[in-house]
Amino acid sequence: MTLDKVVKDLDIDATVENTDIATAKATDADVYFTSQELSPDLQESTKNPVYAVKKYMDKGEVREKLEKYLSSRKEE
Repeated sequence: MTLDKVVKDLDIDATVENTDIATAKATDADVYFTSQELSPDLQESTKNPVYAVKKYMDKGEVREKLEKYLSSRKEE
């Protein structure tokens, strides 16, 4: 999975799970990365950040979304 590769490249200690939307809604994750189609539904069911990814296999896009999340955590 691309997110796993990006987490490893950035040397981040994180657990990455790939789930269906129902499981994601029932899971309390620190952050969610999902498709643009599922993003609105997931955002309605959690207070945690949700990032929509257009191309799952695009390591650059996934890295950009993850870095955006990490930046937001530093600001807190």
